[in-house]
Amino acid sequence: MGHREDLLEGAKRCLLEKGYARTTARDIVAASGANLASIGYHYGSKDALMRQAVIASSEEWGASVAEAPAAGDAAPPAGADPLERFAASWDKVLQRITTEREFIAAQVEVLGLLPRDAGLREAIGEVLPEGGEGLVAVFEGVPDTEVDADAARVVGSFYQALLTGLMVQSLITPDAMPSGADLADALRRVTAGEVLGRK
Repeated sequence: MGHREDLLEGAKRCLLEKGYARTTARDIVAASGANLASIGYHYGSKDALMRQAVIASSEEWGASVAEAPAAGDAAPPAGADPLERFAASWDKVLQRITTEREFIAAQVEVLGLLPRDAGLREAIGEVLPEGGEGLVAVFEGVPDTEVDADAARVVGSFYQALLTGLMVQSLITPDAMPSGADLADALRRVTAGEVLGRK
């Protein structure tokens, strides 16, 4: 790897170990083996490098969730009941959320910084539609290229909202996380008008 790649890998390690706001340029240099001047040369600034580290880490995490085998039993086949597929897919995601606390903590920290960091907000805003598309692809078991813009916008936003909420919940009440089956049951109740146990 060259200095550019080394710096990005070092920044991603610092993101997990120290968090976004507490990472300094010297921390990244120590983690990467590169020199201080190379941050400015390759990325322009430490903040630009850290923004790239957030995006790269999120993309890698999403790709690894998509490739991971389903927790427990095999995932339902593509033609299975949609709620069964929904539950199995969320079980995969929830398993990662509950076991990768450093990554989740870093993601939630970044969310809290967005209102006051225009550069970070803009960088994440640029890739957010792509993230929605990726989530739809994961949950539908199809390549990204099969997800149309409307599905990415509407359903992708729904998945992003649910994922973000579950990440936050995992840091507050890790012992009270719902299962994939719980989430599927909640969705069924809401759409059937049976939230309170009556129609």
